[in-house]
Amino acid sequence: MTADLYRLAMAVLQPGYHGTSVPDWMRRALGQGLGGVVLFARNDPGEQVVRQIRAENPAAVVAVDEEGGAVTRFEVASGSSFPGNRALGVVDDVALTERVGRQIGRMLAQADITLDYAPTADVNANPANPVIGVRSFGPAADLVARHTVAYVNGVQGAGVAACAKHFPGHGDTVTDSHLALPTVHASRDLISERDLPPFRAAVEAGVRSIMCGHLLVPALDPAMPATLSHAVLTELLRGELGFDGMLVTDAIEMRAVAAMFGPGEIAVRALTAGADAICVGESTEESLHEMRDAIVAAVRAGALPEERLAEAASRVLALSQWYGEQAALRDKVRADADEHAGLEAARAALTVTGSATLTRPPLVVEVNTRFNKAVDPATPTGVTAALAALLPGTERVQLEPEGELPRLGPGLAARAGLGSGAEQRPVVLVVHDAARHPWVRDRVAQAVRDRPDVIVIDTGIPDAPAGAAHLATHGISRVSAQAAAEWLTS
Repeated sequence: MTADLYRLAMAVLQPGYHGTSVPDWMRRALGQGLGGVVLFARNDPGEQVVRQIRAENPAAVVAVDEEGGAVTRFEVASGSSFPGNRALGVVDDVALTERVGRQIGRMLAQADITLDYAPTADVNANPANPVIGVRSFGPAADLVARHTVAYVNGVQGAGVAACAKHFPGHGDTVTDSHLALPTVHASRDLISERDLPPFRAAVEAGVRSIMCGHLLVPALDPAMPATLSHAVLTELLRGELGFDGMLVTDAIEMRAVAAMFGPGEIAVRALTAGADAICVGESTEESLHEMRDAIVAAVRAGALPEERLAEAASRVLALSQWYGEQAALRDKVRADADEHAGLEAARAALTVTGSATLTRPPLVVEVNTRFNKAVDPATPTGVTAALAALLPGTERVQLEPEGELPRLGPGLAARAGLGSGAEQRPVVLVVHDAARHPWVRDRVAQAVRDRPDVIVIDTGIPDAPAGAAHLATHGISRVSAQAAAEWLTS
């Protein structure tokens, strides 16, 4: 009985680790029934790493955040081959979104990944949102719902489980849950009309997993964040929406919940509320054992019913079994390359105001190229690289956060430390989410004053067009940058 209880406790944990090979403690845990592992860019995820995991536990749920666009684990070095959700929403072609989802699923299928923590099904209702933004398909519930379904169908059509996130909706927040607990100040009726439709649609489409967000939603539960709320997870998601798949938490080391409780108590409270799997992005052997032991102790004390723990473990196993049943589908889709789907979407999403053509290498000034904790620091904007590939000799100046823009008029070469001829160079200003950052808008206005011929590229949610030409890519990716560079040099 004791051994079985420990295995049940291990089955509901999905920790991450540091390093590019699976550490010994993780191997031991997998042999002891650890139900899953979450991989990050730091792990150099791929077939070799997954093979090490499956050697210890073939049924382990191997998960990654591979949204496309700004959040990628497989393509951090080059930037994503897919433009991200906002771009797909701007194009609003559900068949294209499904094609992109299938190619993301295909990439993960080649590495034997069980679960993609995607798509983001949040409705980005608040333009000031610091963490969702271009990760959302857009600001309207019906738009987000239809593209969430298309993305889910694409990924799962490749034989990989999809995961709609962040229930009950992270779009109307002004706080990054990686840093603090956001509050959704909306009525129950507004939440039902605006935030829930994409999740309802995902459930109806057969999404295999849903991730809950670390959000305080007083209209649903005034005391506890969604991750720890029976009202949100069991009464609303299970009861009202009818979801019976695997419910996973967002990473529990995020400050939104980590500032409230220790990892063991978070795990117990989340399971009691209705979660099935506990995601722990930053884990060690000690913290893993702390969570396992806290779960076992809670069952023995009667605080966590053993039936609830067994139900959670069974849902994790059911997802693993579903994945096993899709082997023939994954074999089929591996040979079904649609290599241009991402670039096609990026080109279609590009929004251009004004006119400009680059015929010689420009100076690229990158204003704000790091956005939030959900974006890996190694993820490049790609605009400079894309322009340099077409116009060798392209040079770059990167600003520090809220840094001063070098004056782009006379004396540019000396101030920017550039070689001769810089005065005559075209200038491309790359910004992100200008609509959200007053200081970024100030830098754009200064650049336009200094150089009326400046070209502005916004990789996020753009402000009003400015400059001789204004390009909005609606996403951060290699293909988004390529689409902009092609347009400017054609």
